Amino acid sequence: MNKGGLALVLHAHLPFVRSAESGSLEEDWFFQALLECYLPLLDILEKAAASKKQKPKITIGISPTLLSLLQDPDLKKRFPNWLEIRLDLLKKVPDQFKNPAIDLRNNFLDQYRQWEKSKGDLIKRFADLQKAEVVDLLTCAATHGYLPLLREHPETVRGQLNTAVKEHTRIFGLPPLGIWLPECAYYEGLDHLMIKAGLRYAVLDGHGLLHASPRPRYGLYAPICTKNGVAFFGRDSDSTLPVWSARDGYPGESSYREFHRDLGWDLQEDELNKLGIKGTRPLGIKLHRVTDQRLPLEAKAIYDPAIAKSLVKKHAKKYLSERHIQLKRIEATINSQALLVAPFDAELFGHWWFEGPAFIRELFKQASSEQVEFTHLKDILNSNSKLQLCNPCPSSWGQGGYHEYWLNDTNAWIVMEWSKAGKAMIHFSSMTGLKKSHLRILEQAARELLLAQSSDWSFILKAGTTIELAKARISRHLERFWKLIEAIDKNTIPSEEFLKKIEEEDSVFPLIDINDWSKKIPL
Repeated sequence: MNKGGLALVLHAHLPFVRSAESGSLEEDWFFQALLECYLPLLDILEKAAASKKQKPKITIGISPTLLSLLQDPDLKKRFPNWLEIRLDLLKKVPDQFKNPAIDLRNNFLDQYRQWEKSKGDLIKRFADLQKAEVVDLLTCAATHGYLPLLREHPETVRGQLNTAVKEHTRIFGLPPLGIWLPECAYYEGLDHLMIKAGLRYAVLDGHGLLHASPRPRYGLYAPICTKNGVAFFGRDSDSTLPVWSARDGYPGESSYREFHRDLGWDLQEDELNKLGIKGTRPLGIKLHRVTDQRLPLEAKAIYDPAIAKSLVKKHAKKYLSERHIQLKRIEATINSQALLVAPFDAELFGHWWFEGPAFIRELFKQASSEQVEFTHLKDILNSNSKLQLCNPCPSSWGQGGYHEYWLNDTNAWIVMEWSKAGKAMIHFSSMTGLKKSHLRILEQAARELLLAQSSDWSFILKAGTTIELAKARISRHLERFWKLIEAIDKNTIPSEEFLKKIEEEDSVFPLIDINDWSKKIPL
């Protein structure tokens, strides 16, 4: 290797939770991530890019479903009202919460101002940062399908990958070269389908590289390349644990904001109903601090923003200092430049860990003084002409390191449903002489299949959170899929009212191509 450094890699993703119902739980998921994560992150990156003293570089994967939400004109119209409700609530909290409430309200107003300034066009802001070479944008599988569990029918994996590439290219004007594989999950032969889709690199968990064949000469500290020409980078646990671990890392510090204590749980249901919010749920208004992780939520102390802001600077300095020492130690051992890859869910920064965006800001500010250089994954590949040929090990970054979190007694039943639907999709996509009216139906069936394959629903079933919502989403998309397939099979046409309804509700992937599922197209 002749180039190293620290590569921060963020994975920005939400399932397609578009809802026509204002005040819905699905709407909350998107708007909270927008307010707490995506808007602050863009603001920090833009300001860092404008600074002559900083050299910000970050790799960000944005899933196609999240891009669809960011583009949705109806959601853009509804966001200001959703935010106004929370701004109004923050003016009415009891006096003991005055300081954190004022600070949070100012934070919300800052995000609102930049939202209005950009007219809600976050995609253009990401594109501008890519042009400025601050951000390297990656795609993801179309609906974050867990690819190892779809491999029985390779055409369904191809459908996930090709649809994602088309959507990314349509929105940004440039095809993606890299991909965030959902859950960093890999299986043997996936690289063949990746290279066919034009995807040249991805991130795996550490054991995906460490158990590769042959064992990589530089371990995790350099990318490897498969014989099909796809490069893989390995997650470095030393660079990630201090940031993502709520128990052992920075987010669990007593002075940081407590995630689980939310004003929405403290208010009565009738009070929430008056605001147009159905049922008790988190509002994104959190006014307590971690205090002690062993304490029950009702015993948490009040959040002090000033103390938390001071702590962020110390933790950023500590993190960078440890990375500098780590890099020097590794380079002395391998006699070469070393690369540390630190991948995270983007929503960790701001949503799960409220101080996370400020932490990233401090990393860019302090990097020079701590002698740490940030880099893109793409830059590493461009600067290294020779990579070791290895076959990565099947793996994921989920609990247990393989596939068990998405294949267990809570959610294994979905795999059979995916298999049956995938087989049918391949069969009808491979037919010749389809009528134009049936082509429209089959394209919508492909959208419903992709949406049913989202790994988020499997994750929720295992986690045991909003189980009924996950089941409803799976059932809705599969029921629509089979109704559309039945129409083609029986040579009938569903009512125009039904078609328009589902095309409007599940309006994703306008360039979808049923040939991606066809056996007539060689894999």
